[in-house]
Amino acid sequence: MQATVRTFDEVTRSGTVFLDDGTVLSFGAHAFDAGPLLLLRSGQRVRLAMTDGEISYVTLSTFPVPE
Repeated sequence: MQATVRTFDEVTRSGTVFLDDGTVLSFGAHAFDAGPLLLLRSGQRVRLAMTDGEISYVTLSTFPVPE
């Protein structure tokens, strides 16, 4: 699933994204830390993995999401 970064807090390593339909979802540090990224900026396109209705992995849209 792809989305656009809405907010990102470098201190807490958490933030929010807009899905393509406009839905806003939040992600915690566990989802950010699961990927290879060091930071995110508002407006960046990202790829997400979801587990049990929560974002479990965040990476750039050009990077693969682990299966």
